[in-house]
Amino acid sequence: MDLTLIDWLGGFAAVLVGLSKGGIPAIGMIAVPLLSLSMPPVQAAVLLLPIYVVSDVVGVWLYRHDYSAANLKILIPAGIAGVAIGWLTAAMVSETAVAFLIGSVGIGFCLNQWLRKENDQAPRPPNVLKGGFWGVVAGFTSFISHAGAPPFQVYMLPQKLPKTAYAGTATIVFAVINAAKIWPYQNLRPYTADSLWKAAALVPFALVGTVLGAYLTRRIADVWFYRLVQVSLFAVSLKVMYDALFPH
Repeated sequence: MDLTLIDWLGGFAAVLVGLSKGGIPAIGMIAVPLLSLSMPPVQAAVLLLPIYVVSDVVGVWLYRHDYSAANLKILIPAGIAGVAIGWLTAAMVSETAVAFLIGSVGIGFCLNQWLRKENDQAPRPPNVLKGGFWGVVAGFTSFISHAGAPPFQVYMLPQKLPKTAYAGTATIVFAVINAAKIWPYQNLRPYTADSLWKAAALVPFALVGTVLGAYLTRRIADVWFYRLVQVSLFAVSLKVMYDALFPH
């Protein structure tokens, strides 16, 4: 059977989702823009949600011993609240405006960290107010366009956690957020049997990516891991802003 462009892009997008769930930061955000080359962005987001959810299960198992409990207590309730806000305001919110805001925050954060020589700063402890705010933003932007990574990273990066604790916290937080999105997505953008079959065909690619992401995360030195986080955040933020300014 000949593979179409959608097949290739879908498989690659699923691998990227898996890599992000395995601990390679921010790279999963590229999946929706990539798949949007062959289908409408909303359709791409709907198709990929089951892939995120299945990858989450594997990612949570891989990082079941590595996470920041203090941050989970702050970010999980805030993230769920953000999803609820996204659902309630879905008809009123401009995806373009949200994308532009997400990109601006990510770029501004990276430039601030680099110009201030972030590595010389002392790690910051978890903070209920800051974590609550950025957790709500992460849940909201994840609901709108699977783009919750930049707000999450803005809050988490200054804490300078061990890389596995950072990756595990991210995996668990977004596993809960993605699970919270299932019913609202079905309510707003109902799944069909055809779309679920298409998503199921991409699951093996995502599972391979998840295991590979966890393998690479545990073998990358901490300093290079966080450089990768920041560079990925900056690159994805640029892409998000470009898509907002110059939509398809």
